[in-house]
Amino acid sequence: MIDFSLSEQQKAFQKTARDFAQKEIAPLALDYDKNPRFPEEIIRKAHAAGLMNLTCPVQYGGHGLGLVDSSVINEEMNAACVAISGMIGINSLACGPIVVGASHEQKLKFLLPLGQSGKTASFGLTEREAGSDAGSLKTRAKKEGDHYVLNGAKCFITNASHAVLYTIFATLDPAKGPKGICGFIVPRETAGLSTGKVEDKMGQRALNVAEVLLDNVIVPRENLIGNEGEGFKWAMEALDEGRVNIATVGLGIARAAFECSLNYAKTRVQFGKAIGTFQAINFMLADMAAAVESARLLTWYAGSLADQHQRFSREAAQAKFYATDAAMKVSTDAVQIHGGYGYTKEFLVEKLMRDAKLTQIYEGTNQVNRMVAGGWLVR
Repeated sequence: MIDFSLSEQQKAFQKTARDFAQKEIAPLALDYDKNPRFPEEIIRKAHAAGLMNLTCPVQYGGHGLGLVDSSVINEEMNAACVAISGMIGINSLACGPIVVGASHEQKLKFLLPLGQSGKTASFGLTEREAGSDAGSLKTRAKKEGDHYVLNGAKCFITNASHAVLYTIFATLDPAKGPKGICGFIVPRETAGLSTGKVEDKMGQRALNVAEVLLDNVIVPRENLIGNEGEGFKWAMEALDEGRVNIATVGLGIARAAFECSLNYAKTRVQFGKAIGTFQAINFMLADMAAAVESARLLTWYAGSLADQHQRFSREAAQAKFYATDAAMKVSTDAVQIHGGYGYTKEFLVEKLMRDAKLTQIYEGTNQVNRMVAGGWLVR
């Protein structure tokens, strides 16, 4: 028999996250959208509440949770505000390559102090000419004696302006494609590393996204993750987990949009009746609820495979594109249900619709994720 109920521990995780999100995040979501800034105080409180570094092993400063547990927690955080939640949870992606590919000594050196401090990191893969085609990145790593010299530029890097640690991917030889790529751990204070343009975005306004510039950055050999040529593998493994996290982002947006719409449809009266009683709106609400619940089950399924140490690349890609497409559809329908009010910035659904669009693009566009899922099917 299949049991979809949460354990008592998971219910406790859920309540802690919900209470925190509704108290510390939700009341500020619209303000942070209108006036984007680094949510330093909220991050500090989230760290104190045990809501950061969820999947990082305990011995390296995290909480050692699985992806299902973290999804239960992050759904609550994302339903309050995906931008602020994204800044709290960025370490899961940023530190992912270190968790899967680095040595015990490297993890103790870099992850443990990061986890204990409550500071944040960044994942440096994307470039202007290497977005979906990450294997063709051009940032160069030149080996010189006992160190490497990095030169290049990264773009669209979440949390770049505020990170204290970066996982940077660079190639020893562009002609080798993915097989030439290496992963490096680069502290912020490293000479030659700087941040550039901060993107002015349509949605997820409080999510800092900026350039990382590398000008003759010297990285010691002991900061190489794994071996030369393994960087692309570590990046892809981190992105598998990241796609489950982004599916949870989509889920949070879709749930918030549905809940706003349901409440509005119960109280908004036209023609002498609550609009939720009209079949046109009632059917929309039914479809929205089905989309939210389907997205949740796909996300939890992908997470459960990861927690059982099974291959989950296809399932993660499926969860990501389905949940984020659901977020876009449900949030768009939410604006429609709210009518003219939904198109104003006074109502949350306008923000949710803008926030949803980015989820279909980052961590691999949904077209790329369909390619990933389809590729696994035919192999």
